[in-house]
Amino acid sequence: MTDTTAGGPPRIGPATRVVLHDLAVRRDRDEWIVGRMVTRNFVALPAVGARAVELLGDGLSVARTEETLRAETGEEFDIADFVGDLTALGFVARIGDRPVPDAEPPRASLPWLRPRHVRLALHPALPLLVGALLTAAVAVLVRRPDLLPGYRDLLWSRHGSVVLLSGAAAGWTLLLAHELAHLVTARAAGVPGRMRLGTRLQFLVMQTDISGIELAPRRHRLTAYLAGIALNLSVASCLVLVLAATEAGTTAHRLLAAALLLALLPLPFQCMVFTRTDLYFVLQDLTGCRDLYGDGLAYARYRFRRAVRPVRRLARGEAPAHARDDPSTRLPAHERRAVRIYSVVLVAGTAACLTFMAAVTLPVDIALLVRAVRGLGPEHGLAGNADAVTVLVVLGGVNVLWLVTWWRNRRARRARRATGAA
Repeated sequence: MTDTTAGGPPRIGPATRVVLHDLAVRRDRDEWIVGRMVTRNFVALPAVGARAVELLGDGLSVARTEETLRAETGEEFDIADFVGDLTALGFVARIGDRPVPDAEPPRASLPWLRPRHVRLALHPALPLLVGALLTAAVAVLVRRPDLLPGYRDLLWSRHGSVVLLSGAAAGWTLLLAHELAHLVTARAAGVPGRMRLGTRLQFLVMQTDISGIELAPRRHRLTAYLAGIALNLSVASCLVLVLAATEAGTTAHRLLAAALLLALLPLPFQCMVFTRTDLYFVLQDLTGCRDLYGDGLAYARYRFRRAVRPVRRLARGEAPAHARDDPSTRLPAHERRAVRIYSVVLVAGTAACLTFMAAVTLPVDIALLVRAVRGLGPEHGLAGNADAVTVLVVLGGVNVLWLVTWWRNRRARRARRATGAA
């Protein structure tokens, strides 16, 4: 029986039996990943934890589960507390004869898109096709190095407003296609996925939440992580092949060259793993880390506090104190090494990005916006005013959208922390 309190959660006793939701389980090194695809919640458990989930799922009571684990391992386990943890994660559907309220699952983008519709996205032949396209494009560029794009290719029109509008339209189209590639590949693996705007330092980005892909096989995980890069490379390869067959100097040739550069421009950004790009998730998966960014940030803060604490105490005339425990020591050895190395990349990369923003990006944006404001007025004519308005709308709009997105996501994170959500 399960004891209950009036209006409160069920009390979990030795005779309590639970009904679990449909859970996915995958072994990962010395741990097991357990979670629900519907809610995109998952947790890493030791082998005994996975075994406890299996026994509870088979209908054993709390006491019988404890007895079985004691017989198998020779150790004592508090399964009642463990059931409470599983309930908090949303893994328990019923405790005794009482159903457990279930949180509404996160909304998915394009919910009508089913895994069966896009199963070809995980076909083993697809990477071979991308590789063949890339090889053909590289072969053409070796023979025709004049087709390599440069920044001047973006200035295909003498009207700045036309360049800005066309570049913004093409850039956002490619960005949407990039994120759709992640969504489609994850959906083929049975992960709902959701696309939304986000910020990475000073960058406004579109990102696809594919939480739950951790439960898929490694090939599927890496395919989902690399799908966006593969799409950009495929588009760029096709543009190179078409560009080679187009007469130089024509409007079509200039437009294709501009589109090629726009398809390639996001790729260097992917190397900025300190902003949690696609390659960051590949790196996290290959190193076997659970939260490379979070653990790296915690370790960097620990090193900073350790460096400045003696100086502060000396300035106050206090005796030296022991530094707080190194958070990386709680991690397995393979994660500890990766986290410590990544923390250096995280600090150096973040500092470089913010320095570049302060020294280059902000001054350029301000200069362009000031010039656009000064370009307004009847003395500048229709074309001049149209050009100035376009700059204000496109450049100013992007900066305003960054601010709104950053503030909205910040409020959402605060709300999750206030409610104790993950």
